[in-house]
Amino acid sequence: MKKIALISVSDKKDIDILASKLTKNNYIILSTGGTAKYLTSKGIDIIPISEFTNFDEILGGRVKTLHPMIHAGILAKTQKDLDGLHEKKYHLIDIVIVNLYPFEKTISAKNCTFSEAIENIDVGGPTLLRASAKNHERVTVLTEPEDYEKVIKQIEENGSTTKSMRQELASKAFLKISKYDSMIANYLLDNKNKNSLLS
Repeated sequence: MKKIALISVSDKKDIDILASKLTKNNYIILSTGGTAKYLTSKGIDIIPISEFTNFDEILGGRVKTLHPMIHAGILAKTQKDLDGLHEKKYHLIDIVIVNLYPFEKTISAKNCTFSEAIENIDVGGPTLLRASAKNHERVTVLTEPEDYEKVIKQIEENGSTTKSMRQELASKAFLKISKYDSMIANYLLDNKNKNSLLS
């Protein structure tokens, strides 16, 4: 039976290599927007998230992965948790590969406006990471290209990742979200203080 990997990344480094190896190891690839186009251009078969959920992206891409079929698939402990939910067919999602909108890079640009910064606050990405990291008992969560090779190695050798690795990667994901949120909070506070000085 095929497993499912969800890929949604802003940093495309080595993602085609990872996706190709996952496909060879009997994984179906779900993907979004720019990532889906990139993987398809590299000859990798993917299923668009909108096709999987039967729900098109809305609000200019602000809402893509915030869907019950995605989060139920990530948070379910077993397939039994999903059986009989509504009329839709729910599936377990086994690997989630996400890196976040480049907020730090955006605000570092000399002419970055406040509205541009706000648009680069990732919502779906941290939500996917939190759900996957919470359910690391079953789900492997990847946030950095540097971890791709060791995950593939375990899958090729054992058919899946070890619980120890999943816990390590979950810890990394929560740490990344924490730093990301702190950076956004500091930016908003700094912007508020600048506005106060100008008023």
